[in-house]
Amino acid sequence: MKKRIAVVGAVIVEGGRMYCTQRGPGSLEGYWEFPGGKLEPGEAPREALVREIREELGCRVEVGTKVVTTEHEYDFAVVVLTTFYCRLIDGEPSLSEHINAAWLSSDELAGLNWAPADIPAVRHIQGDLA
Repeated sequence: MKKRIAVVGAVIVEGGRMYCTQRGPGSLEGYWEFPGGKLEPGEAPREALVREIREELGCRVEVGTKVVTTEHEYDFAVVVLTTFYCRLIDGEPSLSEHINAAWLSSDELAGLNWAPADIPAVRHIQGDLA
């Protein structure tokens, strides 16, 4: 049985656009995702997301409503991803772990090569914001 990894993703919305990031070297290199990361033991998803965004992007977000929770089986593990709508409350995102980023409208999201676990969230967002 594969290891299960619980992760969270931030759909940071500002001015009708969402902040999307592209993964650097390592697993899933080159794929686009909503920024976030793994939950620490005993950590609540919203707390983990605030921490991860501060660590990865150097800014603070307010976590809003849940978008969706999905599971995807990769060769290395089963990833259980919960995404949340967020808004910036302090600072601007700056890249430290990702190689690229873009602010995109919901219509533009389909043009990216998304990590498989993020694709259901993209579809939900497009339905929510259509």
